[in-house]
Amino acid sequence: MPRQLLRMRVNGRDVEVLVRPYDVLLDVLRENLNLVGTKRGCDMGTCGCCTVHIDGRARLSCLTIAAEAEGRDVTTIEGLVTPDGLLHPLQECWAQAGASQCGFCSPGFLMASSALLRDRPRATRGEIEDAISGNVCRCTGFVKIVEAVETARDRLLEEQEGAP
Repeated sequence: MPRQLLRMRVNGRDVEVLVRPYDVLLDVLRENLNLVGTKRGCDMGTCGCCTVHIDGRARLSCLTIAAEAEGRDVTTIEGLVTPDGLLHPLQECWAQAGASQCGFCSPGFLMASSALLRDRPRATRGEIEDAISGNVCRCTGFVKIVEAVETARDRLLEEQEGAP
């Protein structure tokens, strides 16, 4: 099967990779770019483990044909850091709240939640629950996860309002 050159920006870095027409973005990220933070869960779009951002929008990478990312900006969990390379406040709140046990689902939840908080900085509990409804955690209840997102929301709002 012939391969085509795919050019995209991943976590702020321009990359080029050869892909087959049927390759999904999840495989390209994990196998070609060694970005293994994005997890393979169900391969059917029902668990949310593979959530990434494409041009800022949360997308399931297991259902995204890699060629769809041509010329686009892709962010994985490895790219969810502050400009100075520190953990994103959402990641810090996640850890402080004990929002994960095994951690397998965490990247997907964090990517879905970060897209929500970027687009809706004052998201309500209901909006948070709705935003993560496509993600599955088999270890925890969702209470600590929602609480971590609420704490991060409040912290981000404080930082934003305190900025000059």
